[in-house]
Amino acid sequence: MDFWNIFVAFVLGLVEGLTEFAPVSSTGHMIIVDDTLLHSKELFSSEVANTFKVVIQLGSILAAVIVFKDRFLSLLGLKKMSPDGNGPGHKLRLSQVIVGLLPAAVLGLIFEDYIDEYLFSINTVLIGLVAGALLMIAADWFRPGRPKVTTVDQMTYKQAFFIGLFQCIALWPGFSRSGSTISGGVLLGLSHRAASDFTFIMAVPVMAGASFLSLLKHWQYITADSLPFFIVGFISAFLFALLAIRFFLKLINRIKLVPFALYRIALAAVIYFFIM
Repeated sequence: MDFWNIFVAFVLGLVEGLTEFAPVSSTGHMIIVDDTLLHSKELFSSEVANTFKVVIQLGSILAAVIVFKDRFLSLLGLKKMSPDGNGPGHKLRLSQVIVGLLPAAVLGLIFEDYIDEYLFSINTVLIGLVAGALLMIAADWFRPGRPKVTTVDQMTYKQAFFIGLFQCIALWPGFSRSGSTISGGVLLGLSHRAASDFTFIMAVPVMAGASFLSLLKHWQYITADSLPFFIVGFISAFLFALLAIRFFLKLINRIKLVPFALYRIALAAVIYFFIM
């Protein structure tokens, strides 16, 4: 395993960690950075490269679990929390999270093969980046005044379900799961922070389930030769995701979604004019 391979693993982990939970499309960034700059599939077989992307996603998931560990313990009945996160009286229910997960889970299972075969390309990512940016701008411009829901503890089952419907849009690569669901939450009357919290809480079981299933199918590709590649990528993704999540949650209520939308449009323009 030479230095370049380790460097590629570090950079891909960095990209995954910084973008997985931000509304900028981690899938889009991974396709763009890898396919145009790093070419990991030239270093290893496509099976190993694809398995690597599953492993580094697990690093991002672990970071989210750590940030929201009290929430997850409460959802599982292992810890009592007040609505603001301290003490008894926690209101967000596991059943609400499940209601939010169902729409995308069902559609994802139905269209998984089609998405994997036809939608993972720079062209489709460009469409997703721009369309997702327009959704985010619309959410900020047309949100219903002062947020009625300022924490996830105030959410209703109806809001959870409709946020889950918005998550379905993110099955198109480049749209961004967090961009779609935060936009949906804001349009439904949630504050940007409440929508972000619920988005990240929903993301963990979705990403963990998909990643573990994929890893079971591709376990044989983690060999002694490729193990350092996987370890560096996992650690890199974990550390940068930990920083990115904490920073994003402190920032989102202040800057809202438009700056991220403008970044997405600028990124799409750079790709279209200079890479394609």
